Amino acid sequence: MSTERGATESSGTVSGSAAAARARRTRSLTESLLSIVLGLEAVLVFFIALTVYGLHALAPAPAFGGGAALVVLLALATRVVRYSWGVWVGWLLQLVLLATGLLLPVLYIVAFVFIAIWVFCFVRGRQIDHQNANRISEHPPTKEEATP
Repeated sequence: MSTERGATESSGTVSGSAAAARARRTRSLTESLLSIVLGLEAVLVFFIALTVYGLHALAPAPAFGGGAALVVLLALATRVVRYSWGVWVGWLLQLVLLATGLLLPVLYIVAFVFIAIWVFCFVRGRQIDHQNANRISEHPPTKEEATP
């Protein structure tokens, strides 16, 4: 290939500025866990929309339109959960998930299970993040440990 991308792939090296631009930020465990839960809830809402339509609890437009809107909101929330306000958005989406029980009462049980997973990941993730921060402050990594 004659493109710059092809040249870097074939030589196996990337310029220093490109490598610095691609450096990933470190994600907290809480952020990772909450993103996973929100992603799983997006998949859940897809199946909820199918179920609500299949059981004729709602007409097709509100069932699929509302389901699609909630899936998009949950997917966007996975990207903003890194911010403190994004976590609050996640909590609000947990209430929206709970409100699906108004359509089919069995969805209250499903919502409670996922809310319990959300709470567990939130609490335990923050505990582990604090433990990791304390460990790093007590034993800072050396240059050899910090570079991959």
